[in-house]
Amino acid sequence: MAAFMMIACKIHDRDKFRAGYGQAVAPLVAQYGGEYLIVAPGAELLEGTLEGYASVAISKWPDKASAKKFWDSPEYAEVKKLREGIAEAEVLLVEAPA
Repeated sequence: MAAFMMIACKIHDRDKFRAGYGQAVAPLVAQYGGEYLIVAPGAELLEGTLEGYASVAISKWPDKASAKKFWDSPEYAEVKKLREGIAEAEVLLVEAPA
């Protein structure tokens, strides 16, 4: 069953984020079987408490286990450090209904 990871980011230094984390994470997502469906700034908050979280990424995975394998991997733990201090993230993982 396909799974989707939805990420909302508040990015404090977009150039540094893109040059570091952005460049490093994409090949790792692909390596673990994921694919980005959208990566875009400019999200508009219509309701809720995510004010300032205007950058959004949605990735598709073969299943929830594949996404968790990526998320919990030692490789991603290292890449994740590249966004420390320059971005805040809210991350959701959901399986699509059959």
